[in-house]
Amino acid sequence: MDTDIDQMLDLMDRTFRDFEKSMPSKPEFMKLSFGMAFRFREKDIYQAMIQKLARVQSAVRAARLLLINGFVQEQAILQRTIDETNEDIMFLVYAVTNDTITDLHKRFLEAFWEEEIDESGTLLASKQNRIMIPRKKIQAYLANIEGVKLDLATSEDTARTISKVYSGFVHGASPHIMEMYGGFPPRFHTNGMTGTPRMEEHSDDLWNYVYRSFLSYTAVAKALGAEKHVEILNKHLVKFEQNRGMRQ
Repeated sequence: MDTDIDQMLDLMDRTFRDFEKSMPSKPEFMKLSFGMAFRFREKDIYQAMIQKLARVQSAVRAARLLLINGFVQEQAILQRTIDETNEDIMFLVYAVTNDTITDLHKRFLEAFWEEEIDESGTLLASKQNRIMIPRKKIQAYLANIEGVKLDLATSEDTARTISKVYSGFVHGASPHIMEMYGGFPPRFHTNGMTGTPRMEEHSDDLWNYVYRSFLSYTAVAKALGAEKHVEILNKHLVKFEQNRGMRQ
């Protein structure tokens, strides 16, 4: 397995623990309609970033475990989650670094903090109806912010194309399922695909997802004003990119 992936994950782990410790307020064990649970009381944008980092860190580690055991289709399904979580992180970061929390951010955060169970206290009786922000609106916002060096339409189209590719894995489209078929004699590989050509391509894919998650950590460090972490992460980022042939 790629040693750079191990190092990126380790740096992300240590960075996350530093961010977690430095938070001015921690989750509280409080009474809700359905019982006791840990929740943030303030519900600010920085707490949302930390939670999204926790999600992406857990998800990339899970994707790595799936790859090691040959479950590359399931890895691809999880990578759709990683994609969207990294988009969410950058969406929140730009609200801070650009000093503009838009109405779109406010609606996103309102949906993010909403409980799954309302005052009824039970899932079956709950009338909760979370209004999710369409993914295309978040992608359009990011394309507009990041589009200084990129054509805006191309940036949006690229994000949508990646989402569509992995949608086939998520929803079980036939062409994607048929990637599980092959060998001598041909059969469906339902116990993982170790030893098949699919392993190499999905291994390369995982590197990209860990790398992009690493960039999210650097972005959050900037939003938090954690300059020492930015310096350390960027120093290692140069090495990872050099090892990958992305820079001289």
